[in-house]
Amino acid sequence: MVADGLTSAVGVSNYSIRETTAIHAHLATRGVPLASNQIEFSLLRRRPETTGLLARCRELGVVPIAYSPIGQGRLTGKYSAANPPPGSRTFSAHPMEQVDRIVGELRRIGDAHDGKTPSQVALRWIIEKGAVPIPGAKNAQQAAENAGALGWELSAEEIEALDRIALDGQRTIAQRFWQHG
Repeated sequence: MVADGLTSAVGVSNYSIRETTAIHAHLATRGVPLASNQIEFSLLRRRPETTGLLARCRELGVVPIAYSPIGQGRLTGKYSAANPPPGSRTFSAHPMEQVDRIVGELRRIGDAHDGKTPSQVALRWIIEKGAVPIPGAKNAQQAAENAGALGWELSAEEIEALDRIALDGQRTIAQRFWQHG
């Protein structure tokens, strides 16, 4: 594609640190930049950050593109433990009670920023982490709401609070897994 002049860079999806590093090096020998790595990343899916993939992408100049940035709708506040998502919207082992705690923190932070929605705060968190979120939008209203993640910043304390509550949720899931096998 590059040799035919159809593109000037390459993007990949779901590549690990090892794979990203290897393909980046291979493409560099041909003078082709690795532009992006599309990964699942959200407050419910922290693995790209906790494994060092985000940092490695930053080192290589590869843009991480975050899909499912609002956890298939779970981080919007639309769903809760009392009102779970429909059965077809499965999302890992995250108990809705933990999602409720994260959404509560997103609301608290959003209220401190002129009423930003949980979705807007969750998207802003991803941007602050150095990734580009690609949220879905089924209509113009959702697209406009997503755009509300732009033009403002989270404080270091707010980022830390979201990091902490999200990691607490991951610890809870891991503990349940090891207890119940």
